[in-house]
Amino acid sequence: MALPLDNYLGIHPQALKLSAQRTEVLAANLANADTPNYKAQDIDFKTALANSGSKQTNSLALTATQAGHIPLNQGADALTAQLKYRTPNAASLDGNTVDAQVEQANFAQNAVRYQTSLTFINAKFRNLTTAITGQ
Repeated sequence: MALPLDNYLGIHPQALKLSAQRTEVLAANLANADTPNYKAQDIDFKTALANSGSKQTNSLALTATQAGHIPLNQGADALTAQLKYRTPNAASLDGNTVDAQVEQANFAQNAVRYQTSLTFINAKFRNLTTAITGQ
């Protein structure tokens, strides 16, 4: 009996996509650490991953604010994730809510999650290769 590849790989492909999206959000936060009135954002990883099983269409939405912007990829396979604003631990005089240490810690944690999902996927493909070749 054939087993669909999506079922075989489990939740790891979705976790990999979500970790990649979260990396972009956290990198944007770090890049704007000195931008006045910038509001730090994040993805609730656990909630977004739980929602990835249900076929919702609330993906990370990009908006072109000027005519010169690069066209948006409307057919992108975006995972369901809601961006949420981070509540700062300490108020900033310029209105910026980015705490570089918190962002760096979250970035490191997200990198570990990404690498873990990649390791699981690689192991699954290695097992398939062994089953096919017998070696």
